[in-house]
Amino acid sequence: MSASKTFLRQARSFKSARGISKDLWRPIAPKCPSCRYLSQSSRRPKAEPADDPNFMSIVDNPPNLVRAGRRHGPGLIVLALIPITAFALGTWQVQRLDWKSKLIAKFEDRLVRDPLPLPPHIDPTAIHDFDYRRIYATGHFRHDQEMLIGPRMHDGHDGYLVITPLEREGGGTTVLVNRGWIAKKFKKQADRPDGLPKGEITVEGLLREPWKKNMFTPDNSPQTKEFYFPDVVEMANLTGSQAVWVEETMDPDLLKAWEWEARGIPIGRAAEVNLRNNHTQYIFTW
Repeated sequence: MSASKTFLRQARSFKSARGISKDLWRPIAPKCPSCRYLSQSSRRPKAEPADDPNFMSIVDNPPNLVRAGRRHGPGLIVLALIPITAFALGTWQVQRLDWKSKLIAKFEDRLVRDPLPLPPHIDPTAIHDFDYRRIYATGHFRHDQEMLIGPRMHDGHDGYLVITPLEREGGGTTVLVNRGWIAKKFKKQADRPDGLPKGEITVEGLLREPWKKNMFTPDNSPQTKEFYFPDVVEMANLTGSQAVWVEETMDPDLLKAWEWEARGIPIGRAAEVNLRNNHTQYIFTW
């Protein structure tokens, strides 16, 4: 009798003596190593596209040949024009930057020079060569011919620009002087007696070229004395003045500007060049 059978007989006798269930003492049959592979091979594998005999992959398809003489659609032409247009606009802005920089440098050179006396008679065609030139003129203001241009904003407040003809003595001509900005509440002259100087006065300012009208600005109405932009020729004909535009200047002083604003005295501009120069930004944009 083998040892294994002797061990099983002893285990059964011990089980019956202890009252243990037969199921707990059932011998474990050893698994065959090949059964594992048989159980795995009995499972159905997942179907793959390549299992289909009619399956055709990308590399099996014949290549599409592009003809060299084929015309392209309008979309491709537009895409090709975008970098060309951007390059042209950027080049144009480089030229504009050079022109604007030289213009500002020329005006700043005129500002540092001593002011010149305004001649009795001025050739309007020569004003271009003296734009932003500091000058001074002596005479008395014709407040009865005063004109207001507006609305104009100053530090967030609504108001007007005061334009007053300056009549010069000794046979001199009358010129238009932009005296500066006043608040809207001082539109009537009776409300600003301090802003109406009498007698002979010397005005120091900048000789400027006539302004150009913006396409969105409405036309002036000289009959009702409503002016939205400074039309130098029109305002000169209305007041019998020469078409010469002078912008009165003052030293930048915040406390003085507040005092003048409260008293209705026109606040003149600073003696500086105020031309926009955004061409560098436009270059990087394009």
